[in-house]
Amino acid sequence: MDPENGLSPKNTIGIDVYNPPPLHWTSLLVLAYQSCGVVYGDLSTSPLYVYKGTFSGSLHQFLGEEAVVFGVFSVVFWTVTLIPLLKYVFIVLSADDNGEGGTFALYSLLVRHAKFSLMPNQQGADEELSAYYRPGYKTEDTPMLRALRNFLEKHRKSRTCLLVMVLFGASLVIGDGVLTPAMSVLSSFSGLQVHSSALTHGEVVLLSCIVLVCLFTLQHWGTRRVAFLFAPVVVLWLLLLAALGVYNIVVWNPRILRALSPYYVVSFFQRTGKEGWISLGGVLLSMTGTEAMYADLGHFTAASIRIAFVGLIYPCLVLQYMGQAAFLSKSPNCNIHFIFFESIPRPTFWPVLVIATLAAIVGSQAVISATFSIVRQCTALGCFPRVKIIYSPEINWILMLVCLGVTVGFRDTTLIGHAYGMACAGVMVVTTLLMALVMVFVWQQGFLLGTMFLLAFGSVESVYLSAALMKVPQGGWLPLALSLVIVAVMYVWHYGSRRRHMFDVQNKVSLKWLHALGPSPSLGIVRVPGIGLIYSELATGVPAIFSHFVTNLPAFHQVLVFVCVKAVPIPHVRCYERHLIGRIGPREFRMYRCVVRHGYKDVPGDDNDFENDLVVRIADRPFDLSRTGLLMRAPLPFPEDSAVVRAATAATSATSTADSSKTETIQSLQTMYEPESPGFAIRRCIRFEIDDVSSESMDPAVKEELSALVEAKHAGVAYIMGHSYIKARKSSSLFKKLAIDVAYTFLRKNCRGPAVALNIPHISLIEVGMIYYV
Repeated sequence: MDPENGLSPKNTIGIDVYNPPPLHWTSLLVLAYQSCGVVYGDLSTSPLYVYKGTFSGSLHQFLGEEAVVFGVFSVVFWTVTLIPLLKYVFIVLSADDNGEGGTFALYSLLVRHAKFSLMPNQQGADEELSAYYRPGYKTEDTPMLRALRNFLEKHRKSRTCLLVMVLFGASLVIGDGVLTPAMSVLSSFSGLQVHSSALTHGEVVLLSCIVLVCLFTLQHWGTRRVAFLFAPVVVLWLLLLAALGVYNIVVWNPRILRALSPYYVVSFFQRTGKEGWISLGGVLLSMTGTEAMYADLGHFTAASIRIAFVGLIYPCLVLQYMGQAAFLSKSPNCNIHFIFFESIPRPTFWPVLVIATLAAIVGSQAVISATFSIVRQCTALGCFPRVKIIYSPEINWILMLVCLGVTVGFRDTTLIGHAYGMACAGVMVVTTLLMALVMVFVWQQGFLLGTMFLLAFGSVESVYLSAALMKVPQGGWLPLALSLVIVAVMYVWHYGSRRRHMFDVQNKVSLKWLHALGPSPSLGIVRVPGIGLIYSELATGVPAIFSHFVTNLPAFHQVLVFVCVKAVPIPHVRCYERHLIGRIGPREFRMYRCVVRHGYKDVPGDDNDFENDLVVRIADRPFDLSRTGLLMRAPLPFPEDSAVVRAATAATSATSTADSSKTETIQSLQTMYEPESPGFAIRRCIRFEIDDVSSESMDPAVKEELSALVEAKHAGVAYIMGHSYIKARKSSSLFKKLAIDVAYTFLRKNCRGPAVALNIPHISLIEVGMIYYV
């Protein structure tokens, strides 16, 4: 309950749709099978380039030594075992946020349980959401935990650093949407040069670019029609990798099985020294795509992803890496740049090439879709400019252009691999740091266990990160540059949005001023028929745009509803908890407040029936209208023949007057805009009436309020929004002026407006211009 506005959810349902019962084992296996195509497409293509990236540098001089080759495989094996298997599959997958995973899932857990949020507009009522806290969570106040929590909560800079770290991790994942397609597709097509020496490298790059253009174009047309092929392609590819690995082990060097011992890891670094450490930048590529296991958790279940990895992905990859190492140990003079295609039997070349290309496309598609998901989460949490949700043409074409630029500019998978490894290492380190905090604050497992997790996995990943940093001049700079640009965009948008919200809070109108307007016309101000929806980002108080509107146009609607659409740090808000409805002032004022809450995985503005739903919720009984005496009728093929329309028209003279006063111009405008606003015609045709039977026993004040509500709804609904211009004060610093006046203004001009993002019909929109000096 919000103590200031008396807002509370209007209903509760005893069904927990976000914590379903355990799946039957057959359903679990089906999910595990499907996850192969969505989750593991990127990870499964790593054998195309891991050994090439490892031996491409100074380690190439040791290629003829069997012990070194065995050592490289041992390092790859234990890397895949420690990080993807132990860390992600058995630990990180357990840190789901109501079934969702990814960097923002960890951050939202910390925001809710440790109060680390920098998001404005949060209310105490948000903590009453059923999905807000983990089941069984209780605040513990051990001295160490209390001191750490107080430090992070009181020091704003520490929370800002945490947010920047999360944004950096998210930007690296977005960078993967550029690097993965370029790396995977170019690596698969490079095999053509093994079969045809006449094919130049430039022609391979051209073919890769053509496939990349088709891949990103596919995003525009949608991938659902071909998504059912993803899992079979990846499963077939993995089984092929396992078969080729077993073949190479048997044919070339069965003694490679000895390299499963960690002894070969120690001997490898003893023999190679600094060169072995630098080569870890190539070994790092064996973990690319691991973060997708956690990021795509919302599409499947942790159990299904675990089954797929342990039962299929892990053994197939290990067999393939082992087989390539067995081939390398007996073929030191092979072309390391095409090691994968060199190691396969020649009769199987074309089938393997085709399946490898399809697997690369599937892996790239999965990462691109994950990029859209990350952008959506950033947008919902106010850290990214508003773009189209689900599929964003702006983001898609930008990704395509950058991806083509990387492919044509680098032209070499070795250089792209350096950038790819840098992004992979950065994301893993960010996940480890956040996971340690989740263990302490959310799981409440103690400071010692969180520290042990951080030291155990953080130290290993830091070694890989340090090796990747050595490759910064040779391509590793690209993900850093991309991340800095993306983080700058995210932080400027977040900073500007936060300053704008602070201005609204500081300049909001008091409720005393609003109540002074009274329920009836006064001081030259008139109330016109209809419902006025005043949109703002304030969950409490009256926005300044309303007073600005009344000052310039001394009239407002018969029924006023102050609407606030805001994001809360949970993935999904249940339908019955989404709206907080409250009355502002006495009943006769006909003023209400509606707070619409969305999770970071929800799609704001996706409700085409918001107007009617709002009327129902104000009537206070959204799931049983008959109890209030308010009836809703769906539109008929000929709405003018509806008995409800005739009854409402006969009962309410104001409605009749309002309808008859509509000019032909307004009616033609409605006809023109209805096709542009999905659901607008249906919303306008649905009618409400008061049941005569129920009204006899109804309280007169309630009946009068419902009558006014129905009358206003039939007269029409207007959406009033602020069209603000943000300016930095003259006394502001140069940095703030550049951030607000240049960067933030540019982003606002080139992103989707709030009216478009919320699916507000143009014909009903009124925009109020204001200048914000922040």
